[in-house]
Amino acid sequence: MKWMIPVVLLAVLTPLCVAADQAADKADKKDEKPKPAQSIDELRQQLEKILKDTHTPGVSVAIVHRDAPEWVAGLGTADVASSRPNTPDTLFRIGSTSKAFASLSILMLADQGKLSLDDPVHKLVSDVWFENQWEATDSIRVVNLLEHTTGWDDMHLREYAKQAPDSMSLRDGLDYDHHSRTSRWRPGTRMAYCNSGPPVAAYIVEKITGQRFEDFVEQNLFRPIGMKTAAYFQSSPATTLYHNDGKTPYPYWHILLRPAGSINASANDMAAYVQFYLNRGAVSGKQIVASADIDRAESPASTWAAKDGMKAGYGLSNYWSVEDGFVYHGHDGGVEGGLTEMSYMADYNVGYFYSINSGNGEAFDKVGKAIRAYITSKLEKPSLPPVATPPAVAADYAGWYVPDSPRVELTHFLERLVGVTYVRFKDGNLLLDLLGAWNETYAPVSGTQFRHVPKKREDAPDPVATFELLTPNQDGRFLQVGMGATMKRIPAWIAITQIVVTAFVLLSMVSILLYAPFWILGGLSKKRRRPAERGMRLWPLLAVLSLITFVGVIIVCSADLIDRLGNLTGWSVAVCVSTVAFATASVASAISVWRAPVDVVRRGVRRYSRMVTLALLIAAAYLAYWGIIGLRTWA
Repeated sequence: MKWMIPVVLLAVLTPLCVAADQAADKADKKDEKPKPAQSIDELRQQLEKILKDTHTPGVSVAIVHRDAPEWVAGLGTADVASSRPNTPDTLFRIGSTSKAFASLSILMLADQGKLSLDDPVHKLVSDVWFENQWEATDSIRVVNLLEHTTGWDDMHLREYAKQAPDSMSLRDGLDYDHHSRTSRWRPGTRMAYCNSGPPVAAYIVEKITGQRFEDFVEQNLFRPIGMKTAAYFQSSPATTLYHNDGKTPYPYWHILLRPAGSINASANDMAAYVQFYLNRGAVSGKQIVASADIDRAESPASTWAAKDGMKAGYGLSNYWSVEDGFVYHGHDGGVEGGLTEMSYMADYNVGYFYSINSGNGEAFDKVGKAIRAYITSKLEKPSLPPVATPPAVAADYAGWYVPDSPRVELTHFLERLVGVTYVRFKDGNLLLDLLGAWNETYAPVSGTQFRHVPKKREDAPDPVATFELLTPNQDGRFLQVGMGATMKRIPAWIAITQIVVTAFVLLSMVSILLYAPFWILGGLSKKRRRPAERGMRLWPLLAVLSLITFVGVIIVCSADLIDRLGNLTGWSVAVCVSTVAFATASVASAISVWRAPVDVVRRGVRRYSRMVTLALLIAAAYLAYWGIIGLRTWA
């Protein structure tokens, strides 16, 4: 599935906070530009070197043109233990790239007049549970399921960790745990990636057709498209999926909600699939899916940004991405031990697919760069839209913003802290200042839309608008940044207070760690022992160590986060206990300061203890507000 809670957690959790999201990663990696291969043989050599250098067992790859595939191959090893090689027929897990088949199925039924994208979900499947407090005025519609605009939280770790038997029905999978399907804002406003939306759409397909969803796709899409070996269930010949070391295998993941990301497909299957898009839904002259439906799938419609006219974004399981000045459509995917990307440019009649049998992000990025460098080496970049005059309302949008469309509610507390952003205008451009990204520049192109301008001249600017000043509404003033990041304006005093308090808490915690060795060593001397001050020193240290344990457990579990934290294990219990210990020690610290005798405790120690205790109580209250204290990741 398109990377999930593990990635989000690791992206925002460091010794107490570091901001690192996918957009920032891509910006950093643009510095590494491979020399374009001049032939398929040269590209093969590049990919084989990447596999070797990154200890990645193998890759499945296809480069396709509208008329025919140019190259379809399996490189490296499919199974390390047996040294079985990859071939064009080896099946790889394509993860969230699977979601498009739910969208295509819905579009086919809509063409038959059996439903509409604007139909309320409860009208079609009243037996599927979800909660939307705005249902009376803003009902969840089919389009919201596929464009990720339901407002639901992403699937919880417990749902990810469930190994579902192949015999489990889609309805049973949806009933396993429905708590994540609760709208956090009005549906049809903001995009937040959610793995349970497409499976609900797939269940709608089942209800209307009377067929199991997997059978409907096999009959109406896989076979007509020419995906002869693609399957939702474990099949052979399939690759084994590996940890980043390229040696330790993952067990086969029987995904709870199969339509979200369980397809196994070969390079030959995916070559046919990419060609299907390049031919706008036709195969060998026969229209499988209407050309207008392919156009619709590529275009977002339900977000505020889309309604304000921004074309880039996440459509019906098909999103825009800008790489080195070119605009692609498609979808990526990830499961434990496997990463996939399917992208195409219909205007240039070319597309590609590749999938690696490892979770190695470095290898995945390098393979993608090499393939894109090859297919675009002789192509002319699209022309840039002319720079326009900033809109008259631009000045009204200057100020402070915070992320307001978190994919995972569990990490919202950290996104709120590290994502605070200042927006300003200078020399006609819009500038963003945020942690780790100062002076991010956007040039006005049309109305309230802006395109990104790279800091380095050698980097290609975006040829389309990816930033929108959203029309103010009853919920406030918002910005749309990139494919799905919605930012909400907050008063300056709140933003500044948040920054100051966060810095105060972090510095206080660091000081506790720095101070601890001195009083511990000092306590070895009988002359320097001060029993009355012991609790005031010990409890803050225990609180900070508990918080470090919380972060450390998540980092240690990173390779198997879903299994270790999504189930009741010693690791998940350690996460829960460490957060409770932090809150308990923080309160105990406050009690120690309050009960300490005034005539015995030194004035400096008392003042310092009050300061750090206040910081700990602030942190504990904040974490408790967001549900982190006593967090049960398995529940």
